[in-house]
Amino acid sequence: MVKPDTSGIERAVAAVTLPYLEAPAAPGAIAIDAAGPGGATAVTIQLGFPVGRVAAEIAAHVQSELSKTAGLNVNVSVTSRILPHAAQSVLAPLPDIKNIIAVASAKGGVGKSTTAVNLAAALAGEGAAVGIMDADIYGPSQPDLLGLAGQSPVSKDGKSFEPLEAFGMQAISIGFLVDQDQPIIWRGPMVTQALNQMLFQTNWRDLDYLIVDMPPGTGDTQLTLTQKVPLAGAIIVTTPQDIALLDARRGLKMFEKVNVPVLGVVENMSTYVCPECGHEASLFGEGGGEQLADESHVPLLGRLPLDIQIRREADSGQPTVINDPDGPIARRYIEIALRAAARVSLQKADHSARLPKIVVEH
Repeated sequence: MVKPDTSGIERAVAAVTLPYLEAPAAPGAIAIDAAGPGGATAVTIQLGFPVGRVAAEIAAHVQSELSKTAGLNVNVSVTSRILPHAAQSVLAPLPDIKNIIAVASAKGGVGKSTTAVNLAAALAGEGAAVGIMDADIYGPSQPDLLGLAGQSPVSKDGKSFEPLEAFGMQAISIGFLVDQDQPIIWRGPMVTQALNQMLFQTNWRDLDYLIVDMPPGTGDTQLTLTQKVPLAGAIIVTTPQDIALLDARRGLKMFEKVNVPVLGVVENMSTYVCPECGHEASLFGEGGGEQLADESHVPLLGRLPLDIQIRREADSGQPTVINDPDGPIARRYIEIALRAAARVSLQKADHSARLPKIVVEH
């Protein structure tokens, strides 16, 4: 019996563009077993982003492409291993957090917080360990979006917080620490101190991703976060409106100036969906998100509709990806989240955690 040409199979697999990654798998991520189950050749592809519910979809795509282009009949399976990735400047990943992703808009009212919580839930649904930090000190939304309003974190040692949990995600917000009706009238240094405490004094537990719901704008708070927080990347949320695009462009440029990779653009409220007939109309213009992505040389990660379902579920503390995980809107959030995580996986890995700690003693 002639053994299969494993090198030829590997080359064929490495030529297939994978869903979400929008690139072929790296050769080192492909394993071939010429004597797989039942005597068939087995191909395993290990990806650097979570693939819990989409593994079968990606495997089917690869099998179909191999059959069409190379005439190969192999069994394909897809797994994942999420690694820490290099951040801006000389910042190293934080202990127990592999990758921090900022979700930003530079303008309020474009649905950034709702997008952030749904993207976090989408990654958690694919099997990743996910946390969400509400960095919007003056207008925290995550307690309500997560159904955690009125709850407070516990401090076991009087110095650090235990994150609250919702839907399998860890969470921290200034909204957990102050009265819901109390206005936060703080100057910049107090805001910075609060952000530092929430990020560095929360006992995050083995996170693959921490999603940071950024405050709107490009001022001192945003600059502090981009200078002190090791970000693996940023997602820019905008609506198609020209006025929103102006601010989104400023926000994108801010991340570029501090060397934070922009993972892509999300166009929110792209179309209005009539709750009676399902007709979609472009209330705020068309193509703005795609234009911003093209001129900035980053991908358009996806478009989201202005749909009453999203508003109702957000207000009820049951984000769409949680409340209707198999619905068409949740599918859009999942695709956006996986494309962003896939973009992170293509970046340079950070291996500092593997290095031994050197202690100099006299």
